[in-house]
Amino acid sequence: MRRAWKWLGRLGAVVLVLLVAVALSAYVLSERRMAKVYRIDPPVPAVPTDAAAVERGSHLAAIRGCKDCHGADLGGATFIDNPLFARLSGPNLTPAGPGGKLTDVDRVRAIRHGVAPDGRSLLFMPAQEFSHLGDEDLGDLLAYLHSVPAVERTPPANRVGPLGRVLFVAGKVPLLPAEIVDHAVQHGEPPPAGPTAAYGAYLATACAGCHGKGFSGGHIPGTPPDWPDAANLTPDPSGLASWGEADLKKALREGVTPGGRALKTDYMPVRVTRFLTDEEVGALYAYLRSVPPRPSGQH
Repeated sequence: MRRAWKWLGRLGAVVLVLLVAVALSAYVLSERRMAKVYRIDPPVPAVPTDAAAVERGSHLAAIRGCKDCHGADLGGATFIDNPLFARLSGPNLTPAGPGGKLTDVDRVRAIRHGVAPDGRSLLFMPAQEFSHLGDEDLGDLLAYLHSVPAVERTPPANRVGPLGRVLFVAGKVPLLPAEIVDHAVQHGEPPPAGPTAAYGAYLATACAGCHGKGFSGGHIPGTPPDWPDAANLTPDPSGLASWGEADLKKALREGVTPGGRALKTDYMPVRVTRFLTDEEVGALYAYLRSVPPRPSGQH
């Protein structure tokens, strides 16, 4: 019996050493990638100053999730806080925070490229979803950022835990947007606003981060392992095949499915999607009906 315990102890020690080695390797490799500097000097679109543009920019900041990660007042917010995985906060974008020190070049570099003023990649900033934004929309968003009042709040600093680093190095977590974005992409204007599939495709890039490029859902990249899967949004029987436009509108505005099931709004951001206009919901519905049906979980 003592021999068995002895071997078990040795096995445990070997496993512990291996775990430490994996964690250390993940730390070194992830730090190396986080330290990479990107030399990007993006053009800045025309920034309007009229009240209508500021209002459109505020709407874009709501439906594109800026106010979800950075707070409704853009004063900063923590959106993931898991000691093993990561603590991630959207910084204060108002004049009282780091946002007050940014130029418009810095803002465009962050929004379209996921790159900080020092040239390093931002953490978990979904620039891959924003890189396609048309110049007019981006100009309106900048106009809104110019208008926000100062908010005295400092969210906790970002920190990537050992599990987050291992998953990042293993290619399971898209932690660094600058590695994902096509920095050479040309920024054309989006389709005209309207309840069309083309305009819906433009809007749906904000959904792809969780639901996947094919919109069939599954585990959300970059989230802790205990998070629920994203739903299938394709017209597959396991997705939205039986949904009408009114059903989608109710889910996005109220967080309730056609069967009366309440969505888990800690994960499904109804606090964001409830700001979508009827026209935008119609566009999303038209687009989601046009994508190929796919079984759930294939992203």
